[in-house]
Amino acid sequence: MMPSLAALRLSVPIAYAVIVVIWSTTPLAIKWSSEGPGYLFGVVSRMVIGTACVLALTRILRKPIAWDSRALHTYSVSAAAIYGAMLAVYWGAQYIPSGWISVIFGLTPIVTAAMAAVWLDEPVLTWRRLAAMLLGFCGLAIMFNSALDLGVQALLGIAMVLLAVIIFAASTVWVKRLGPHLAALPVTAGGLLLALPPYLLTWWLLDGRWPANIPVRSGLSIVYLGVVATAAGFALYYYVLRHLPTVRVALITLVTPVFALILGHSINDEPLSVRVWLGAGMVMLALILHEVLPALVRTREVAENAQ
Repeated sequence: MMPSLAALRLSVPIAYAVIVVIWSTTPLAIKWSSEGPGYLFGVVSRMVIGTACVLALTRILRKPIAWDSRALHTYSVSAAAIYGAMLAVYWGAQYIPSGWISVIFGLTPIVTAAMAAVWLDEPVLTWRRLAAMLLGFCGLAIMFNSALDLGVQALLGIAMVLLAVIIFAASTVWVKRLGPHLAALPVTAGGLLLALPPYLLTWWLLDGRWPANIPVRSGLSIVYLGVVATAAGFALYYYVLRHLPTVRVALITLVTPVFALILGHSINDEPLSVRVWLGAGMVMLALILHEVLPALVRTREVAENAQ
């Protein structure tokens, strides 16, 4: 019988640190994976590898994939996000520094909350969340302004990554509206299986040629994204989520954009101006208001009620 991840007795602090490393390095790996073979080959090959690894993971963790009509509906929504959002990210990554991708994706919880308030009849947005949205989009506006230094294509790159954030958020809300009847790993596996044929068809129609040359750095980045970022990162995230308070998990989204910016600047010679730091800082402050403070309040209330 195959062991579960918990049975492996993985250290939670080590798992947490590995997630920070994975999330910090993924944007740069996305950028590198497209150099030489092109962004379409980069994303499609990642999805092929990632699908195989996630399917293996469902067997290892004993998470069977259901195929009833409701499950298929959920997988279809997940596949739409995996296909549309990841294509947008890979296209946009060609024209903006890798660290910016991580900063923009930091807005995902805020965009998701706004959509949930409208579509799921969740509680009305509080002043804290509204302030977080305002701060986050002010930070994004500063990032747009910084992109002017890099040209029109950089503006389009930011717009495409922001579109990916909106698609991911909409997919999250839609899946929640269908009902949380499925575990997260099978939903991801089912979504990848349904998204893979459109990916292959897109690559065949728009390119359809095996790259004449795949640089070593690009090839290693593709493998890293498929095996580590897609499969291992997903499993570790949900492992940590089960063992740590929400506030500590939320801190990951605050730390990784900073590391991603520094990594892109130091390793890939990406520009890192005062405006970029200001925009990123406003997005991080928005996440503190939106994610960390509410989690701290809930933790304190639970502790007080337990006394």
